[in-house]
Amino acid sequence: MAKRDFYEILGVVKNASDEDIKKAYRKLAMKHHPDRNQGDNAKEAEAKFKELKEAYEMLSDPQKRAAYDQHGHAGVDPNMRGGGAEGFGGFGESFGDIFGDIFGGGGRGGAGRGRQVFRGNDLSYAMEVTLEEAAHGKDAQIRIPSWEACDSCTGTGAKPGTSAKSCSTCQGQGQVQMRQGFFSVQQTCPQCRGSGKIIPDPCGTCHGQGKLKKQKTLEVKIPAGIDDAMRIRSTGNGEPGTNGGPPGDLYIEIRLKKHDIFERDGDDLHCSVPIGFAKAAMGGEIDVPTLSGKAAIDIPEGTQTGKQFRLRGKGIKGVRGSYPGDLYCHITVETPVKLTEHQRKLLKEFDDSLQKGGAKHSPTGNSWTDKLKSFFG
Repeated sequence: MAKRDFYEILGVVKNASDEDIKKAYRKLAMKHHPDRNQGDNAKEAEAKFKELKEAYEMLSDPQKRAAYDQHGHAGVDPNMRGGGAEGFGGFGESFGDIFGDIFGGGGRGGAGRGRQVFRGNDLSYAMEVTLEEAAHGKDAQIRIPSWEACDSCTGTGAKPGTSAKSCSTCQGQGQVQMRQGFFSVQQTCPQCRGSGKIIPDPCGTCHGQGKLKKQKTLEVKIPAGIDDAMRIRSTGNGEPGTNGGPPGDLYIEIRLKKHDIFERDGDDLHCSVPIGFAKAAMGGEIDVPTLSGKAAIDIPEGTQTGKQFRLRGKGIKGVRGSYPGDLYCHITVETPVKLTEHQRKLLKEFDDSLQKGGAKHSPTGNSWTDKLKSFFG
């Protein structure tokens, strides 16, 4: 199935600013995050979330975005040698080899006749962090796969007492020439896969690989202010390259755990604060939680459900932010339950006194009654 356009996935125009792309991604990522979509919609939400992440990763990187704008998906496809800003790797190299043979060049800066080296694959590691850890940062240790030279063959891949031999197909060059009419095209040797060597008697421990997969502990520093779906790059800790090529990178993907009290929106925090109807009616001071401790807010007399209080600077300072966000406390007036007979009697007397007071005690209710009368004529 053909990939969808990255701009279409994020719902932005092609000339959208970096800030517009970031805002669109955050909004859609929160909507389709797997933690917020359980049950029947889980698989669909996960697929959309992965699609969003890929689109944002490409369009938030200036070089990758430029390559995508010029060449489409092929310009950022890691399977096409060079990818991204380096252009169409496989296609360009083929023509480089063709013209190199005609005019005496070697392709890829004269290295065409040597064995081909390949960069190792990147690895991905998902790390869950709490809201507090994301806000303040932390030092963590993770276990990741690593590759070490085989002790039995000392990394040669050959059984002890034997050695690798030069490939007879490519004569140790790692490449073979395929003639097509007037052109001569160099390709990776299918016999030795570009290594230039053949191991007739492989090592029984590593099966001819010369290396063994193990586990290693890696120290990771989580920066303060990091947000959900952000990635930390650990250079060189991916899979090793082939034929002496450089290793890939490790990308640590941050997944923010759901918090019992707060909900994060960028650098801002939101929380629901329940209060009794007596406190809402008479007003007074209450304590509310923040990530740095308690804070006091004054509840005005007659506060209704939905009233919002803003505490400046009590949010999170993002990794690229200069100032911390704000904390928004949303008031919910709680209705008492499981009343005793005495409490019921007191409430009845209280309600009777309100009725005698008229509209001044219930401005919202009386306004609603007037609207109903007007609606029904």
